[in-house]
Amino acid sequence: MVLSAAAWLAAGAACAQTPAVPAAAATPLPPIVASGMLADDASRAALLARLRQVFGAERVVDQLTIGPVAAPPNWNEYLAKLVGPNLKLVSHGQLKVDGSAVSLRGDVASEATRQQIAADLAAGLNPSYTINNGLRVAESEQSVLDAALANRIIEFESGKATLTDSGRAILDQMSVALLKLKDKKVELIGHTDNAGARASNLSLSQARAEAVKAYVTAKGIKAESIAVSGEGPDRPVADNRTADGRARNRRIEFKVVQ
Repeated sequence: MVLSAAAWLAAGAACAQTPAVPAAAATPLPPIVASGMLADDASRAALLARLRQVFGAERVVDQLTIGPVAAPPNWNEYLAKLVGPNLKLVSHGQLKVDGSAVSLRGDVASEATRQQIAADLAAGLNPSYTINNGLRVAESEQSVLDAALANRIIEFESGKATLTDSGRAILDQMSVALLKLKDKKVELIGHTDNAGARASNLSLSQARAEAVKAYVTAKGIKAESIAVSGEGPDRPVADNRTADGRARNRRIEFKVVQ
């Protein structure tokens, strides 16, 4: 992100919202790097204080310098309004403030978020400022898999972990989607209907998940990025009392886990 008549705040993925995790398992967030030139020490102190307030003091890296740059009237006041909590909704973000020209880039989760952030920025500025909203809606990893699967069922031969032709055809498409996720870890979860013994269904669901993993790894997906589990009949999504419901329950679930 870039701030000032010539000041930059490079946030990388640092503005991404991160779900809460146990302290022992927490991954350090990327730094917020403030760099560029400001007009005086007061401007520098005000900017750093605002960044530390919003993102946390431990994340802010000061690479700012003082030099002969001109800023619009009340520039520090407007800059503080630009650096707000909603920037945490932006990943791979860059905010550039060059005099009264504001440019914001990065990824957000939805069109509503994209519009809301731009509206919030505009509301805090006077009409002399112009805003270039370069935010884009990023597709989530899970949505990539969900769209590829499209609510279809990966079929196996009855009572076996042998894929049918239609099952393999779907997995050819899923393999393409999995490749888009790079090294994201994905869990393949096997499910069955409730016909037969639970122990046998648990074993079958595990074997089917393993068969799917073997198929997609043969298509170039890294084996270490795929985890498998079998839930048997324990997590139905439809009524097992009907043939259609049982068919829907016999499924493979693709879940992004990190």
